[in-house]
Amino acid sequence: MKDEKETKEKEKEVEETTITILRLGHRTSRDKRVSTHLGLVARAFGADAILYCGEKDEKLVSSIKKVADSWGGNFSAEYCENPLKTIKEFKKNKGKTVHLTMYGEAHSSAVKKINKKNNLLIIVGGQKVPIEIYKESDYNISIGIQPHSEISALAIFLHDYFKGKELKRKFEGSKIVISPNPRGKAIKTVKKRTQSLKRKTNNC
Repeated sequence: MKDEKETKEKEKEVEETTITILRLGHRTSRDKRVSTHLGLVARAFGADAILYCGEKDEKLVSSIKKVADSWGGNFSAEYCENPLKTIKEFKKNKGKTVHLTMYGEAHSSAVKKINKKNNLLIIVGGQKVPIEIYKESDYNISIGIQPHSEISALAIFLHDYFKGKELKRKFEGSKIVISPNPRGKAIKTVKKRTQSLKRKTNNC
């Protein structure tokens, strides 16, 4: 009974914290699909928002918001002009910053060190990441030491962080609901929304 109570308390702490993704170096001509997919993976795997830096791209924000509008939840996407300033302000507010990279410590051990009572800012790079990002991050975590994409790195980290529970999460206000079906598609369309999509995120 005691172990069960402690487990429930820890799960509640995770639910009450927020996870924001900080996407570095977005380029409208080359990264529109990658950055969009980062937003989709972030939302599906339990994050609350994505901030993207680099070139402004209203189409990126619009496409992510359209998915959230149709599929539910409070996920948001915003532009961030100064990533280093955002990281420093996040830390001042007692949040923890995690930089996903090939050159950090092994994620299998590092993810266990993260206090789940803290809000998280997860940083994923695009172009060459400035050394200041490594220095300012509380954790530089390596999702493997072979070439891979930032999309896969984010998915693996969030899956390990939530211990798979994020896949059972329900998205309130969804207009589209899919039920598992080994043969064919089971899709339900809901006409009415019950929850607003607006959510306050870190100021950039």
